[in-house]
Amino acid sequence: MRVYSGIQPTGRKHLGNYLGAIRHYVTGQEEAQAAGDESIFCVVDLHATTVAYDPAELRDRTYDTIALLMAAGIDPERSVLYRQGDVPEVPELMWLLTAVTAHGDLNRMHQFKEKSGQQRDLVSAGLFLYPVLMAADVLAFRADRIPVGDDQRQHVELMRDIALRFNARFGGGDPQDPSKPGEQILTVPEGTYPTVAARIMDLQAPEKKMSTSSGSVEGTLYLLDDPKAAEKKLKRAVTDSEDPPVIRRGPDKAGVSNLIDILAATTDRTPDEVEASLVDARGYGDLKKAAADAVTTMLAPIQERYRALREDEAAIEDALATGAEKARAIARPVLADVREAMGVGPRR
Repeated sequence: MRVYSGIQPTGRKHLGNYLGAIRHYVTGQEEAQAAGDESIFCVVDLHATTVAYDPAELRDRTYDTIALLMAAGIDPERSVLYRQGDVPEVPELMWLLTAVTAHGDLNRMHQFKEKSGQQRDLVSAGLFLYPVLMAADVLAFRADRIPVGDDQRQHVELMRDIALRFNARFGGGDPQDPSKPGEQILTVPEGTYPTVAARIMDLQAPEKKMSTSSGSVEGTLYLLDDPKAAEKKLKRAVTDSEDPPVIRRGPDKAGVSNLIDILAATTDRTPDEVEASLVDARGYGDLKKAAADAVTTMLAPIQERYRALREDEAAIEDALATGAEKARAIARPVLADVREAMGVGPRR
């Protein structure tokens, strides 16, 4: 069971990034090691170039993200931790995979529609091909499992379709007959999605997902917020005007539901257990205080480790160089198999 996860280096990482993705990376690392396989983690700097960006900031944010992953528990000695731009096999594979990727499928991608609408000067071809590069990220390593947020389901389904179509076309199968898939040149991965706190919402606009790019500053709880700032944001979180206050989840209680999910995720309980524990609460203030205490307690050791790691950029580069060597050793034979199957380059 090989686990693969990629994360953007853009933007300051927030609580939603951690609860929805990063902490599941650590779980995947443990599970993959227990199964005698590898977990692979990538900071996808090439993806970040598909929209307007500042080069110096991209490099700094990449270091920030690597340090956060390590502070959260990703161990470069036990996993493959690398920077996307250091592994040229991946973009080459991406180009080869465009041969089995439908233009119509890419045109239907929600993320392309959303981000292209935000671009004023240029909608890059890279933004359109972003999902194919994402597919190459995973398929280059024959990963079995991809822990991702719920918003990535469409991309995971596309990469599965690409792998199936490639195997059928170049592995001797029948593209029109699923019962004849052909040789499994590329592994068809499975997405795994969080069941608790799958979508952490903006604390001030709980109908919207927490986001660095489109969320409010007061509604976005950053992983590196100091404890007082984090506590302040949670205690000012929007709830509702139900009188008397009732701590329960429901479509009519977005703000309360969000706080319950946060408290459940940060204390390893189910939302039902959180609701039961607060049945005698005096009001929403008790829920907010419990969430603030749980979040700041959870983040304190991560922040401490981050500060120590981030100071030493040379050590981060050393870890990335080692990770790139490991990643290329895995991706190189996969790319060779793809080139051979497609008739690209000399015969082996």
